Amino acid sequence: MSAAATKNDAHPASPQEPRMTILSRRLLLGGVSALALAPRFPLAQTAAATPRRGGTLRVSVDQAASVIHPLRARVNPEYLVTELLYSNLTRLRPDMTPEPDLAESWSANEALTEWTFVLRENLRFHDGAPCTAEDVAATFRAILDPKTASPARANVGPIATVEAKDARTVLFTLKSAYADLPVAVAFTTARIIPARFAVAGEIDRLSREAVGTGPFRLVSYEPDRRIVVARNETYYDPARPYLDRVEVMVFPDPTAEASALISGDVDLLSNAGQSEFARLEAARGVSAMRVPSGLFLNVNMGCDTPPFNDVRVRQAFALTVDRAAMVGFVAQGYGTPGNDSPMNSAYHFFRDQPLKKPDIARAKQLLAEAGHPNGLDVTLVASETPGTRAQLAVALREMARAAGFRITVQTMPHATYLDQVWKKGNFYVGYYNMQPTADGIFSLLYTSDAAWNETRWNNAQFDRLVSDARGTTDEDRRRGLYGRAQTLMHEQVPSLIPAFFDILQARRSYVQGYAAHPRGSVYRLDLAWLGEGAPRRG
Repeated sequence: MSAAATKNDAHPASPQEPRMTILSRRLLLGGVSALALAPRFPLAQTAAATPRRGGTLRVSVDQAASVIHPLRARVNPEYLVTELLYSNLTRLRPDMTPEPDLAESWSANEALTEWTFVLRENLRFHDGAPCTAEDVAATFRAILDPKTASPARANVGPIATVEAKDARTVLFTLKSAYADLPVAVAFTTARIIPARFAVAGEIDRLSREAVGTGPFRLVSYEPDRRIVVARNETYYDPARPYLDRVEVMVFPDPTAEASALISGDVDLLSNAGQSEFARLEAARGVSAMRVPSGLFLNVNMGCDTPPFNDVRVRQAFALTVDRAAMVGFVAQGYGTPGNDSPMNSAYHFFRDQPLKKPDIARAKQLLAEAGHPNGLDVTLVASETPGTRAQLAVALREMARAAGFRITVQTMPHATYLDQVWKKGNFYVGYYNMQPTADGIFSLLYTSDAAWNETRWNNAQFDRLVSDARGTTDEDRRRGLYGRAQTLMHEQVPSLIPAFFDILQARRSYVQGYAAHPRGSVYRLDLAWLGEGAPRRG
């Protein structure tokens, strides 16, 4: 995303939102469903045609894939690379429903406390070793071990034990009922690894080498420049992948990245900046792609540290923001206003609430009541990647000034931000993909045991609401519980969420079989292929 400030009036924000249908328990257990996402803009599907094998696809990313470990990836380029090299039990369709990956089927008991997954036959890791139920069980034991430091630990559900019943059958025993497990095991850091690596003393080896079951094998790894993978000839589907090779190329500058696509130096742009999107739409031989999403920028406030441990300070800050203007200024119209909950109408259990409007007088009053009658000096940290982080920070600085917030914006390289600020800072700009479920987003960021508990809000009432919703299959009750959780966030503002962003990508017109995914971190490049007009590359 770009730091440019001008709005593209050709694509204003639309009030119409995607709608999610209710999935029946039968459909969920069977792993199939009708298309559930009706977006404001059509999914960027290519015309039906017979896939053609061969060729090299060059994909651009906007930052280095510094972590290749499949259980520890943190950002989209890392998710892209690990998805190429590894597989999950299931994976997500563009409508956020699960489909088979390594598991060919799954079922649950009536209480939804035991789930059985049956693996495909004759699965192989890249080194030729068989992939069995014991590898799956060992992977999840590693994920659940705090020493592994996997973000998936809090996002794969309330798993108590995982055991291999035979070579192809895996039994998950849960601590409580959980209807979302087939979706949860598709999480971006729940990729299956060999059991021999899933133990202390060996697991760190996957930071340097790649041994997966994914559609591609690792050829070379230069995280700041280029990562190359080649077709895995022992992939479970002999027809896929269609491509011979994929080259992941790093372009930190969005203008240079867009120019590389237009000139044909790359074939697929994984994250198009808003400032470049109109240029990409107009470029000959380029197909621009746009899909609604729950992707958002937020401002994380340390709720355990002054001044943000006082809810009145957080509420005052929230009342300084013109959210509709923020969509135009930061998202350049390619998005929708946020309301301090991480869910929007792309989520099934979204609760619509009156959109907060700027109220400077009330914000000043709340600051005074919190002991800051003369205003407040704070430093807001923003990574330079994507550029919209700094742009949001600058916009907030100007909007909050009238209420007495004197904000100093500090920007830094993304690697420095990850090492020094992320999960440690008191006031900084975050950037998150849409998660496939309400439980997924809450358990990733906002519950007390969240993998990335950045706000340290640690609200016991919120935790209970999310836990109770996770453990019931009653549709109306879940909706009510998740709705109350959203209302609590709306009122207490553990983080400010002023805007959601559409997923923007672009491809050369000869790239076929690829669709932008609303999750933002799912790519499915095993389905991509090169049609007429594609360049020949060795």
